[in-house]
Amino acid sequence: LWLWLCGCCCPARGLRIHEYLYFQVLSPGDIRYIFTATPAKDFGGVFNTRYEQIHLVPADPPEACGELNNGVFIQDQIALVERGGCSFLSKTRVIQEHGGRAVIIADNAYDNDSFYIEMIQDSSRRTADIPALFLLGRDGYMIRRSLEQHGLPWAVISIPVNVTSIPTYEMMQPPWTFW
Repeated sequence: LWLWLCGCCCPARGLRIHEYLYFQVLSPGDIRYIFTATPAKDFGGVFNTRYEQIHLVPADPPEACGELNNGVFIQDQIALVERGGCSFLSKTRVIQEHGGRAVIIADNAYDNDSFYIEMIQDSSRRTADIPALFLLGRDGYMIRRSLEQHGLPWAVISIPVNVTSIPTYEMMQPPWTFW
């Protein structure tokens, strides 16, 4: 299987730092854009499956540093988590323990629309098997805001998306982000 990153195909054996993974929000329609995320540097799994439609479920509480109030909805889905409160690895393990397929950790700086944080392992010697991705704060905020406005418990996404197969003029990028 192949992963779609950086406009090139790379074997699923692993990702190098500063590579990008893309996902598209399919619903709700007002945020039907292709978003860019970066994989964790030294922990977590890789996407060896392409999900045409999977739920992106905001964690409750958003920082996902302990037991989740909506953990049942994260089972077999992807969780949207907010940075802060505990390590990136701790958040990933909480989502994994709730049966999540992956975690997308959005920066807690809501105005961050260009700076990707390097997610590294903490000093605990623990591991995680599910993929962990970092999302810009502005993107995470806009996704959560849209879900709240529509009263929805989750978004429907496609991940990963091969952006090399999409003509540039058709690429639906968030209007608040510069590529």
